[in-house]
Amino acid sequence: MNANGFNLSALVKFLGRDDWALQFEEVMGDHFWPVMDEFGLDHEEIGEVLGDHWAMTLWGCAFEDFLTQVFEPDGRTFVDIFLKSRGFKETARSKTYLKAISTSVISLHEVCEIVPGKSFLARDLLRGGDPVTVSEGTATQTLRQWEKIAARIVEVGGTNIITGGILPYSPEASEALLEGLREMSGKKRSRKKLILDNDTLRPAAPLFTHAWLFDTLPRVLGEVQPFICNSDGDNIVFHEVRFPLEVGITEKDIADRFAGLDDLRQENPQFWNWLGRPPAMGPARPEHPNALVAGVTLEDGTPVLGNLEIKGRFLVLMVNSAERAQRGAELVQNILGKMVRTPLSAIQTIEQLKAAHQGRRPSADDIPPEVATPLVHAMFDKQYRATLDQPVAMLGDISPRAAARTKDGRLKVADWLKYLELRSSAGPNPQGPMATYDFLWLWKELSIEDLRR
Repeated sequence: MNANGFNLSALVKFLGRDDWALQFEEVMGDHFWPVMDEFGLDHEEIGEVLGDHWAMTLWGCAFEDFLTQVFEPDGRTFVDIFLKSRGFKETARSKTYLKAISTSVISLHEVCEIVPGKSFLARDLLRGGDPVTVSEGTATQTLRQWEKIAARIVEVGGTNIITGGILPYSPEASEALLEGLREMSGKKRSRKKLILDNDTLRPAAPLFTHAWLFDTLPRVLGEVQPFICNSDGDNIVFHEVRFPLEVGITEKDIADRFAGLDDLRQENPQFWNWLGRPPAMGPARPEHPNALVAGVTLEDGTPVLGNLEIKGRFLVLMVNSAERAQRGAELVQNILGKMVRTPLSAIQTIEQLKAAHQGRRPSADDIPPEVATPLVHAMFDKQYRATLDQPVAMLGDISPRAAARTKDGRLKVADWLKYLELRSSAGPNPQGPMATYDFLWLWKELSIEDLRR
């Protein structure tokens, strides 16, 4: 029995008759053989890697594709033949459902207006048209606003439902699918929005499986690891450089020497931010294809390269790369000279930092959620307000305000904001500060709230 309460066991059992099993295997091959060849895995191994849930979902995608196949000489589908032979045992609603599957097409949908446990709106990104309300209980508990999913949506008794499982698509998988569909449909060179009819989309069903698996398997197998870098493009490795203060040197001596320096901004008597230079054309894009840029910037976009803090009889430099550790140490020694002794360094990778925190019990030093959330939201407010006037790569290296002044630009800005919202909600804690941040003010600020639907 599937998620919508329809029992398909008799239909599956019917596959064992005559040559149907062989014809189904051909369809399964269309969905899995290119992936099996690429990764050197057989079908069972793919299932073991992904787990039972995704293995069954993918099997369902291939099975439903098979149910839409038209067979000669009489142009009937497997469903037509099954209903003629065994249809007297099926209810009228079940027959309607099976016939709907046999004429259905899988498509890429954008999720919006989720009512948990009840329904969501689905916008068909490949066939166009107005969003439709889909009655769905289980999936709505995990779907996220603006998420893209591959699914077959059919109408049964005046209600739109999903026929089987849902494949959630990352932005990268979505782009790969669109590229494959453009090539298959002969529209690769067209700059217009890709709109496909049912006849073009129906035979493309295996591409949906390919795009999802080629995106998912490398991550599950550990073949694709994000390269996390700072705004200079340096590999992230946390360095703590401790400079012992010479005998007789006081906090005031250090503060006096740091006073008035453009590179250092004092936050309190013992703490300074070490600042870089604001990028003239916005943050540089990392060259690594899987790069994630981590770092802190001030409201005007000035990057914070590190921190300096007086702790007892030490001046401590804290940075996130070996390159910055070397530059920062040279900066301190050039400014303070013999006021500090030879420094000592401690290094910690991201993996070591994660391992150190795994299984750690909450302590009194942890910031309570009710305190952390408004702080994080205020930081996001500042960051995004500054970003509105900075070049954004997704918008063709122009600012969101500038892009929102044109018709095409408004659509691009809407996609950009949806991307930000989706990424923000992707964290492990749905009630965390990132997931609960409200982006609505950005839509209103740019006067495109009419596109947030």
